[in-house]
Amino acid sequence: MPVLTGATHAMTLLRALGAGEMEHPGGSLLEHVRRVGELLGDWGARPALRLAGLCHALYGTDGFPAALLPLARRPQLAAAIGAEAEGLVYFYASCDRKASYPALMDDPPLFRDRFSGRVFTPAARRLRDFAELTAANELDIARVSPEFRRQRGAELTALLTRLRPLLSEAAWAECRAVLP
Repeated sequence: MPVLTGATHAMTLLRALGAGEMEHPGGSLLEHVRRVGELLGDWGARPALRLAGLCHALYGTDGFPAALLPLARRPQLAAAIGAEAEGLVYFYASCDRKASYPALMDDPPLFRDRFSGRVFTPAARRLRDFAELTAANELDIARVSPEFRRQRGAELTALLTRLRPLLSEAAWAECRAVLP
């Protein structure tokens, strides 16, 4: 599915689900997810990852529990953005951060799905995509919210430094620029 078509469908769905009215640091949730998708594009991310960035919060996340789309409607999102991008959205949303963040760089890396409770080792590409999306999401918030940077900057710097081997050069450069 071409990025523009998928992005158009995603934006239509996000608007219909009320993302433009949901508050989020730096404006609305719609503004945030659009910036995340654009940032991933600036980093050279492939189309599926950019679309996942645009939709990353639809199922809620461990850090942003408001779900705009229930998991039972995953096929609707897959129809809008493609199965690969939807799979990335689910994977990102499913992260149990307390259990997964410390174990992502273990050998083997471990990931806990907060929806199912399942613990598993993700494929290398999935793990790299997760790290890029995590960086884009968190760095966007850090850019627009001085309060977030003050409260969580050190924790975020530690996380992204741990994930450094999984990040693209462009993502790492943004980490250094936003979180000196």
